[in-house]
Amino acid sequence: MINEEIRDREVRLIGADGAQLGVLPIARALELAEEAELDLVKIVPNVQPPVCKLMDYDKHRYEQSKREREMRKNQKTISIKEVQLSATIEENDVQTKAKNAIKFLQGGDKVKVSIRFRGRQITHSEIGLKVMQDFIDRTKDVAVVEKRPVLDGRHMIMILGPKADKPVKAPKPAKPAESTDA
Repeated sequence: MINEEIRDREVRLIGADGAQLGVLPIARALELAEEAELDLVKIVPNVQPPVCKLMDYDKHRYEQSKREREMRKNQKTISIKEVQLSATIEENDVQTKAKNAIKFLQGGDKVKVSIRFRGRQITHSEIGLKVMQDFIDRTKDVAVVEKRPVLDGRHMIMILGPKADKPVKAPKPAKPAESTDA
């Protein structure tokens, strides 16, 4: 709430420079805001008396939206890409799918790997598990398994995430021995 929207009888007032001006009647607080050509803004409403501050409210809102835009700009969005395999997939197809998955992972995305079992293939889900394990081995340099292969109905699903590169610490240089020249 700002200016005339504030309905309390008394408010604890903070000046534009952050100085405590004390508990004042609302009419006096509005007069001070008018003299300083600033707005009276209620910043802590649920205390007795509520705390108000003298500030340029439009400038405050502009700076707040600017900070929020900056935070959103610096935020990294991670999307999930999907790679679909089958239990009877051929070698070249696995290589192509693994190459695509590696490209997605290097781009910072997660990869959902799924196998759809058709017909009676579901009775041999261990074949799908071998295909998944082979896929993990092909992408182990750039991927970490976030969710192990799980059978969900007719689908076997696992999720791979990009491997976090941990900075390698450089060895500390040895301190030179102190010479005891007398």
